[in-house]
Amino acid sequence: MLHESNPRAPFTLSSRRPRLEPPAGKPFIVHVVVNIEYWPYDQLTPRTIVIPPHGRSHVPDLPNFCWSEYGNRCGMPRLLELFGDRGIPVSASINASVIDVYPSLAREVLDAGWEFVGHGMHQRALGGEANEGDLIRAALDRLEAFTGKRPRGWMSPGWSETFDTLDYLRENGIEYVCQWVIDDIPTRLGTKHGPMVAVPYGLDLNDSVVYAIEKQSSAEMRLRMLETIETFTREIDRYGQPRVLTIPLHPHLSGVPHRINFLREIIDTLRDRDDTVFMNGSQLLDWYLAAAPLE
Repeated sequence: MLHESNPRAPFTLSSRRPRLEPPAGKPFIVHVVVNIEYWPYDQLTPRTIVIPPHGRSHVPDLPNFCWSEYGNRCGMPRLLELFGDRGIPVSASINASVIDVYPSLAREVLDAGWEFVGHGMHQRALGGEANEGDLIRAALDRLEAFTGKRPRGWMSPGWSETFDTLDYLRENGIEYVCQWVIDDIPTRLGTKHGPMVAVPYGLDLNDSVVYAIEKQSSAEMRLRMLETIETFTREIDRYGQPRVLTIPLHPHLSGVPHRINFLREIIDTLRDRDDTVFMNGSQLLDWYLAAAPLE
């Protein structure tokens, strides 16, 4: 009989967790994650902005392919400029195939110093793969060959997992994942090959959900972030516990002209706070492991 909500992370009220010492005395931690993806031209797209004519999907799905392609061509330069000008560390959750399909883009991201995080080979759910373990290994090998470093983090395409995903990931050296969105501070997960860490991510505070699924106005992400900042500030004061605000972005969603200015505004609002620190995934992981070695 199951007496836990899940087999990976025992349930704990966030308000009851042991206090973590904030990094450099700054309890408001911001983690920017940019998801960089390849949507193959000759396959159905993973998501649509335009309903297929007569309700029938077909290939090539030109408008929806162009949606993603525009983001990689035009949205990425805006995001690279925004974070580069401000010296903000970024985690790049990247399909490994981007390295070969968009080599100049991959090089720009590498030169910008963004941390490469595994995001599958293509933008396709892991449950649809014939051999999940082989695919994970191949994706990580490709990223390592390109960057010279084995990725420490992973974000599954579309938050997808099978019952074995975390075991495959830990077996292949992954130390943290983003798809377990269960707390506002990092959480340990159990696997067959030892513990790993779930770093906070975002579901309802995620441009894919806000703009592609809910189809909210361009200002909606800013509104939700401002409300989250207010709540986190109050909770930090009350519990003395750090909070992690993850900002999950996609170049075809937040990198478009009518949204980039809202994103710039919220980033500058966070930069102006004296209690805030920006971290990439590995920096966040290292802080947590040092702050909570026995949690």
